[in-house]
Amino acid sequence: MAKRPAVVLIGASGHAKVVIDAIERDGRYRIAHLLDDNPALHGKPFFGYKVAGSTESILAMSDKRKPWVFVSIGDNGARARIGAWLRVKGFRFASVVHPDARIGRGAALGAGTVVMAGAIVNSDAVIGENVIVNTAATIDHDCVIGDAAHIGPGARLCGGVQVGAGSFIGAGSVLIPGIRVGVNAVIGAGSTLLDHVSDNVKAAGSPARILTA
Repeated sequence: MAKRPAVVLIGASGHAKVVIDAIERDGRYRIAHLLDDNPALHGKPFFGYKVAGSTESILAMSDKRKPWVFVSIGDNGARARIGAWLRVKGFRFASVVHPDARIGRGAALGAGTVVMAGAIVNSDAVIGENVIVNTAATIDHDCVIGDAAHIGPGARLCGGVQVGAGSFIGAGSVLIPGIRVGVNAVIGAGSTLLDHVSDNVKAAGSPARILTA
């Protein structure tokens, strides 16, 4: 049997616990190291793994072939920033799909993306890099999700929805077909989005209304 490729996780937080569970259940990778930039965590156990050092310590682990990496940080901005640094350094990103998730025909998942338990990504949806598709979220056909976005638990994106890079769709939100959400926008939990939302906007409610612009 071929040895499973090693992956290094960046980030020891609540989100990392769910990522670790998905990786272990999926079985394609083995977790080699867990890193975090909080020095108070270094050397301490975290969900069955020891925090081996900071993000930059991954450079000392590199040999002729760099390990796979995964940024297990829930904050969109931090995940995007660390992901960009790792790309410049030439690291390869693992993608993680929980075995209880469902990926439809023609759907595309970007590098460093995670699809959690119970989530559904339907036909011809395109998911960018370092995206979180959280527990039981559904992304229907022909949706396009930008890099480092986060689709919260139980969110429902109908067909043809577009979500910009770095945006956050809160838990239990519903986006009707064809809605466009701009870059770095925030849609509050439980919202029903009936109209397009621009970049850097916060909206919430049912129907959702703009809170800040």
